Amino acid sequence: VQQRPAADALLNDLAGHPHAFVLACLMDRQIKAEKAWLIPYEISQQLGGFSMETLRKLSMADVTRLMSQPKPLHRYVDVMGVVFHAAIQRIGNQYTNDAARIWAGNPPSAEVVYRFLEFDGAGQKIASMAANILARDFKIPFSDCSAIDISADVHIRRVFWRLGLCSPDASVEQVVYKAKALYPKFPGLMDLPCWEIGRSWCKARGQECSQCYMKDLCPAAVG
Repeated sequence: VQQRPAADALLNDLAGHPHAFVLACLMDRQIKAEKAWLIPYEISQQLGGFSMETLRKLSMADVTRLMSQPKPLHRYVDVMGVVFHAAIQRIGNQYTNDAARIWAGNPPSAEVVYRFLEFDGAGQKIASMAANILARDFKIPFSDCSAIDISADVHIRRVFWRLGLCSPDASVEQVVYKAKALYPKFPGLMDLPCWEIGRSWCKARGQECSQCYMKDLCPAAVG
């Protein structure tokens, strides 16, 4: 979310609004990441704040309205509204309104991933992504990073294939385990650079290999 400083401030406020980060992670499905990560900010603008006290007062109908009016905030408003509302309740009930408890106390990375998996709508991809961002970008201390896997979306799978790391028809699980084999200490560390390469240059059509910093090592590089 680079174009909206106020949105960045909310999502980066792990001390005051850690739940904004959690909710943004959960929204990151079936739409562009930039749009998904704006959802907590857009809702905060409608509510005039984003405290857990305010959010816990919202009914399911309130959440649906906020996500659908005056414009839909997600492609699947009804489904993601349920995910959003359930996450608020889980943070309130399980973590006493403080989402930072999910990653507090130098926990094993596997425990953090597991806690994200307990949220409705969070599969391996979202849970690993959330733990990865916490460790990589926010420098949250974990006792290890070995359970933070790569989130093998279409971009990452394509980059792994073109780099000669896996076959073109490799499954998500195969890509995940290839990353584990390459760097077992922190396999998810390869996630962001591969994702950025896939989105920016290593596209399904119209490769821009001359711009890619991996071009000299890539057997599929052209031009």
